[in-house]
Formats: sequence, structure tokens, C-alpha cells
Amino acid sequence: MNILVVEDESILAQTLLALLKSEGYQATWADCLEAAWQELAENEPDLIALDVMLPEGENAGFEFAKALRDMDSTIPILFLTARDTVEDRVAGLDLGGDDYLVKPYSLDEFMARLRALLRRESKTKKVSLQRGDLEVNLRERKVLWKEKEISLSKREFAMLELFVLQPERIYTAEELLERIFPGVDTGTRVVRVYIHYLRQKIAKEIVTTATGGYRLGV
Repeated sequence: MNILVVEDESILAQTLLALLKSEGYQATWADCLEAAWQELAENEPDLIALDVMLPEGENAGFEFAKALRDMDSTIPILFLTARDTVEDRVAGLDLGGDDYLVKPYSLDEFMARLRALLRRESKTKKVSLQRGDLEVNLRERKVLWKEKEISLSKREFAMLELFVLQPERIYTAEELLERIFPGVDTGTRVVRVYIHYLRQKIAKEIVTTATGGYRLGV
């Protein structure tokens, strides 16, 4: 399980990272939203521990959570913040947060809430999806085509996962660019390159070019 800690207080962040690793979790740290988006592009986490007040603004964490939910992301979000009013808690949960922990908090409570969210997620998330000759194991990030294992990069898998989870949906190149390559300034050319990679590594028919964009082809 990989946990992304988005927190600009370095001492607190390092404490959480050390705790998580001691409990057997993989953990990464982002001290601002730009770094958080980059981490998401490189390796989608199983849970995000998210501060509300970040260098980008006092509501940056809320805005980040809303952006993820607008992208149909179901990654559990645990807010960690000193903002303790009822209004703040309601706002955080309404914008897509799954739980809300007020600073200062005990590390034992942090771990208990994290475990509860991960248990809930593991019960609801399908582990393996089958689409024709394609099988994708979301937990192990394993791809099989006609029972043969295919090795994909993190971004290739992230793109394929989008198509597999919503096989009837047509994604525009701009949507794929925003979701898979945030911050990349090459334009949609990089999307076309990765579509080519998927077709080359799996099969030509794996991604169909449709009116307005791309969709799963199997």
C-alpha cells in the first residue's frame, strides 16, 4: 500500500513518513500541490493524507480534493488540518474527503483512521477487470493480453486503467493530458505517443480512435 502525504510542515511530514514506513507501508511526500500532482502522475497512491492549508493557498487542499473528484478519482482522502470548525469539516467532506482529522492529533488515531479507510476501499474496489482478451489487475498493476503478461510503465498503466474502468467513455486528448501528464508542456503530442505505446505493447485494437478522442477498443 502506497500513501501520499501532502503536507508543507516538514517535521510533521517526516514524522508521518517514518511512522508509515515502520508499519510496512510505502510512503511518499509532497510539500505543495505541484509536487502532489507529479506524484500522482508517477504512481497513483492507495490513500492521500492531505493538509488543507498549503503554499498555494489556505483552501488549496480542498481545491485539490475537488479536482480529484471531478476527475472521477476514488482515491481515499484523509484531511489533516488545524482548521477545526464544523463548517470546515463539512466543506472538506462535501468536496470529496473521506475523513477529517484535526491537528494536533495522536499518531495512533492517525493510523487507526488510515487503516479504516484502506479497509473500506479494499472492499469496494474491484481487483481485476476482464475486457475481452485483456485482463487488468488494479491492485498488482499487472496486465495480461491473451494470457500473456505485458510490461507497462506507470503512465502507460495509468492511461490503460482509465480506459478499462470506463470502457464506453471517450476521453479527449486534453483530458488524458491533464490526468496522466499534469504539468507536461509538450501539448497533446505526448498523449498520441502513449496511445502508440499501448497499441505497440498490447495490440493495435486496444485503443480505438473515436470522434472527439479515444476509448477502449476491446
